[in-house]
Amino acid sequence: MPPTIELKLYATLAAFQPAEAERFPLPPEASVASLLAILGIPAEVVKLIFVNGVRVDPAFRLQPGDRVGLFPPVGGG
Repeated sequence: MPPTIELKLYATLAAFQPAEAERFPLPPEASVASLLAILGIPAEVVKLIFVNGVRVDPAFRLQPGDRVGLFPPVGGG
């Protein structure tokens, strides 16, 4: 079985969440930026990135078993 990660996309990004988000196949040498490209998510619509509960930048290298959370900018009033 190939290595996997767990994905959770919040708010407007939920539209990009793949069906296999709980066990998403992890490409070799994947970073958060390459994950966004694979999912078809424009980098400018992602405001916060968390891996295993820690805020990271798009260059962060993913490891098997990581839990990735992506958040768009949030507006309020």
